[in-house]
Amino acid sequence: MSLRIALLGLLSAVGPASGYDLAKKFEHSLNHVWQAGHTQIYPELVKMAADGLVQVESEGARGRKIYAITPEGARELDGWMGGHTPSVTPRSEVALMAFLLPLMERDQAVEVIERIKARYQERLAVLDCKPAGDFGRYALNLGLAQARTVIQWADETLADLRRR
Repeated sequence: MSLRIALLGLLSAVGPASGYDLAKKFEHSLNHVWQAGHTQIYPELVKMAADGLVQVESEGARGRKIYAITPEGARELDGWMGGHTPSVTPRSEVALMAFLLPLMERDQAVEVIERIKARYQERLAVLDCKPAGDFGRYALNLGLAQARTVIQWADETLADLRRR
């Protein structure tokens, strides 16, 4: 997924917004599935405006611009959602660590898995506190399921390592 698609989706869901407002909304919603900060969002909005996917509805104090999705942007979003086949082999530091785990001594490997498990327990606690509104509900459910699955995998891996 590109940042462009994420921003089009966010604008489609929340309506016209400034780059600052989009970055804040991104931080509390999409950032759980696609990470981007202010320094990435602002330049992308400028590119999207140049490409006709969003338009500046108004400009306020200190150059604050309010962006809105255009019909072309809505078509881009619909086309991506309707025709894009997602990659099922994403970059994952956890998967890479799991792949390389046999290179470590048992005690070190246990520490790595315990760190991974603790991180996912923290993530699960954060996601469990999120409200499940319509926008983002399915992504929230996916995140919860993924966190629970990684915790289960960690428990099984720890048990296997400790048996050795």
